[in-house]
Amino acid sequence: MRARQFGVAACIAVLSLGAAACGSSKKKSSAGSSTTSSGGTVDIYSSLPLQGASKDQTGAMVKGIQLALKEAKSKAGQFTVNYQSLDDSTAQAGSWDPGQTATDARKAVQDSKAVYYIGEFNSGASVVSIPILNQAGIPQVSPANTYPGLTTSGPGTVAGEPDKYYPTGKRTYLRIVPQDRIQAAALLTTMKGDGCTKVAIANDKETYGAGLARLVELQSKAAGVNVVDNTGIEKTAPNFRSYASTVKGKGADCFLFSGVTANGAAQINKDVAAAIPTVKLYGPDGTCESGFTNPAKHGIPATLGKAFKCTVATQDLKAYPGGQKFLASFKAAYGDANPDPYAIYGYEAMKLGLDTIAGLGAKGNDKTAVLAALFATKARSSVLGTYGFDKNGDTTLTDYGLYTFGPDGNPAFSKTIKQGG
Repeated sequence: MRARQFGVAACIAVLSLGAAACGSSKKKSSAGSSTTSSGGTVDIYSSLPLQGASKDQTGAMVKGIQLALKEAKSKAGQFTVNYQSLDDSTAQAGSWDPGQTATDARKAVQDSKAVYYIGEFNSGASVVSIPILNQAGIPQVSPANTYPGLTTSGPGTVAGEPDKYYPTGKRTYLRIVPQDRIQAAALLTTMKGDGCTKVAIANDKETYGAGLARLVELQSKAAGVNVVDNTGIEKTAPNFRSYASTVKGKGADCFLFSGVTANGAAQINKDVAAAIPTVKLYGPDGTCESGFTNPAKHGIPATLGKAFKCTVATQDLKAYPGGQKFLASFKAAYGDANPDPYAIYGYEAMKLGLDTIAGLGAKGNDKTAVLAALFATKARSSVLGTYGFDKNGDTTLTDYGLYTFGPDGNPAFSKTIKQGG
């Protein structure tokens, strides 16, 4: 999910030489228990954008992480676990920031007890943090990234991916959500089923948005969908009326914005809908959030929300194998019976780390052993269902959820799209 690639190459280059970090924004952190035990302590970090349009999702994710740790009594086998929640966003950016992401990763690298890193939320942020953590051999698990180039080459990726993110030549990154090749298929299946004849795509020109747009375009012919336009937009433009006029002239009856909410998503959807009043609107997980759909949170008007559908790896929490129990535990801990679905991905990301560390016995504080055990995971029984990881670090889970505009203005689960079809 989610990406913003601003000065990333320069940032990586500096950091690879051992510089402290690019940028100097403050971190927001909350530590877990620091009680020692006979097995000693290990440190776990998360790095997520806790400010901006995604904060409802990431806030729920952090609560899920903390819930898993609380249930384990801050223990993983013989080790006491210290957890720190880091913020990779800045108030100025209103979303994740390359310098802040680098600072978060460098903090973990400088910690000799760090054995597990949960992040990033945005794929573009992982472009920054993966090489830093890779050089230190710290296992990294993302609960949200979907951009294929982080783990694989091929359609929808760019030259040098993914090897350029792993300077040691060894993989240190895994994800528990299905990548965008599956999400692109899910979007196309939805648009085909809705009778779209001419689809216009606008992307925010960032790692995630541009990559997903390429995949949708590449897969469109086989899916029986006609893509008439794929344009990269300037996210800071005051309006997109000229673009809307252009796609109207091409006969577009459906529109997909491939990017994140913070990058002009609401404005471009409003302008396209003004130019084409009957247009059907679609979005990926980058806009499948209340910050985009809810008018009270500066999202699109309710009239447009009713024409909008979006895809995201999260599904109806009650339908997950461990969903009912998770929801009961979450309500007991936080008084919230209907958390953002990403809460369960935060929970599983932490639970995976705790279980992996515990399973290693006395070697649970060895990051190399933790990494090897993660990649050896093949049939894990979890709240999300049974899954494992392939040699690239990709999950074997494949389902995506389809969401529509809910009565409260937030995305509401509609159905599961299996295998992107």
